[in-house]
Amino acid sequence: MKLLAGNSNAPLAKAIAEYLEIPLTQANVRRFADEEIFVEILENVRGEDVFVMQSTSYPANDNLMEMLIMIDALKRASAKRITAVLPYFGYARQDRKPGPRTPISAKLVANLVTTAGADRVLSVDLHAGQIQGFFDIPTDNLFAAPVMSADIHSRFPDKKWMVVSPDVGGVVRARALAKRLENAPLAIVDKRRERPGESEVMNIIGNVEGRFCILIDDIVDSAGTLCNAAAALKAAGAEDVVAYCTHGVLSGGAVARVDGSALAELVITDSIGNHAVIAESSKIRHLTIAPLLAEAIKRIADESSVSSLFD
Repeated sequence: MKLLAGNSNAPLAKAIAEYLEIPLTQANVRRFADEEIFVEILENVRGEDVFVMQSTSYPANDNLMEMLIMIDALKRASAKRITAVLPYFGYARQDRKPGPRTPISAKLVANLVTTAGADRVLSVDLHAGQIQGFFDIPTDNLFAAPVMSADIHSRFPDKKWMVVSPDVGGVVRARALAKRLENAPLAIVDKRRERPGESEVMNIIGNVEGRFCILIDDIVDSAGTLCNAAAALKAAGAEDVVAYCTHGVLSGGAVARVDGSALAELVITDSIGNHAVIAESSKIRHLTIAPLLAEAIKRIADESSVSSLFD
């Protein structure tokens, strides 16, 4: 087995390699003067089971192209099997046509990964489950809920938990976390999104008075939805509000927005390598998914069950 890392999230790749006790494969990934990406694998990979680790986060296009070129280099070097490990799958929010004459970019990216030569895909908390069907190769979608529930149990054991979905579309995700928290009660924030990146909280479905509310979502981008939801929950009598999100995109003024919000804490995983941005915040904390990804990689290499990770 070989582990090859791109430049998008080096700390996560190193943590996975340390967990598996396998050194990262030496490679030269650089850019020419005109920003063209060049990849050279510096080790023999013929007949090897290779895992390419790359989050297609900001800058999404550069990181995506870098991954595609790495896969092509491995394919031409006669790697036996290539698995694209995408802790964060960019373009996942473009998974349908929201209006006429618009693309389904998530399907296009899936086609690119397959055409480049990947034999299978490993990702974490895809924005929509149907994205697995966009790939014509085996796709494993891991869930960060076990990591989050363990953290909640250790940090807030004596609280009266209530899991809250920030919108109707996230109810399935919230219910899965609530089940892991001794079947904690569930609430839903009913919101209306007037335009991308802006949201207005309309109503809280469920009684949150005196409860320790745990907002759960897959992606936090501008953080407007979470901050508005936290304010609405506090106004409805919640004892305190924390948020757990898998992918911390945190674009624009998201960090400042979180620091000035009613949220007591925002917990994100290290699926995206934005550690410098997080260091500026007093309310944002990282939770590592390196052991989760490493165990999944090990099981794929051993041809054993990945789904048993969540039993």
